[in-house]
Amino acid sequence: MKKHNFIAIGIMLLALFALPLKAADEGAKVVYHVDFNDVTRYSATLTSINNIMNAYENELMEADVHLVLVGHGLRFATDDGLKGTPYEHDAAMLERRDELKGRLDALMNSRGVKVKLCDHTRNEINLDPAKIYDGIELVGSGVFDIAILQSQGYAYLKIQ
Repeated sequence: MKKHNFIAIGIMLLALFALPLKAADEGAKVVYHVDFNDVTRYSATLTSINNIMNAYENELMEADVHLVLVGHGLRFATDDGLKGTPYEHDAAMLERRDELKGRLDALMNSRGVKVKLCDHTRNEINLDPAKIYDGIELVGSGVFDIAILQSQGYAYLKIQ
């Protein structure tokens, strides 16, 4: 009888330790939302994405991180100055554009972050799709894409 109790306790302990691992794996899905024009806030978003990627790696977890750019977020997806549009680059953007572009490129190409741009926003100002940074996927509606990702279990993050 004692041998059966020992086996049952062992199985229960294994199950208890396995549950947090499964939950952690499912939690490694995040979508960041950028619909603002603040360069400092966008920089903080890129830092947050890098930090979360580091945390997942430290926990030996596969990360599935998306960055969805909507509205004013368009500014961070192109070198075009967007002159005459609501999204026109200001002095702060022009000063930091190369740095931010490099950081975004590193997240996409070295860390596997998926970056998406709302095609509705792009189309609203008739911006040529060829002017969008390489590697950024155009999606019909950025907010729709975010909603779908959330319905698939992605955590929603927006840096304030």
